[in-house]
Amino acid sequence: MGRFLRREPAGSKYITPEGLRRLRAALELLWREERPRVCLAVAAAAAQGDRSENAEYIYGKRRLREIDRRVRFLRQRLEGMVVVEQPPADAGRIFFGAWVVLEAEDGERSRYRIVGPDEFDLAPGYISMDSPLGRALLRKALDEEITVQVPGGSRLYVIVAIDYEA
Repeated sequence: MGRFLRREPAGSKYITPEGLRRLRAALELLWREERPRVCLAVAAAAAQGDRSENAEYIYGKRRLREIDRRVRFLRQRLEGMVVVEQPPADAGRIFFGAWVVLEAEDGERSRYRIVGPDEFDLAPGYISMDSPLGRALLRKALDEEITVQVPGGSRLYVIVAIDYEA
């Protein structure tokens, strides 16, 4: 065993095809464009002489470490991803990729899509399957009630619609 324990990245390993394309594009951008550009800037700053007081060199090296850390994270994350392309056999229940319409006690309706933790920021209405609402919705059926703990207390919702089409 080495000096450092290898941690598994947090979150579920499920992802939609769009989310996978987005993560791969982010990795390619960092590795093929941004990292070489920062390397050139660091080399130019290093050629100016005294590196101890050279802000461009210091900040360039820091940015390079940030890029390398993000590249390592994305590669590890992509390694074990499970791409979910097909709707489940039981389309009457909520699983990964489902669009869900919820009605709150006050009659307000909201529409959400259950996605993985790497893609919930792709579009409005996308929620992570690891979020409290996402976990409460998984495996539920139409017309079931769920209670979700929120900062102001708890909220009751009724599942009004389940759909697997975009």
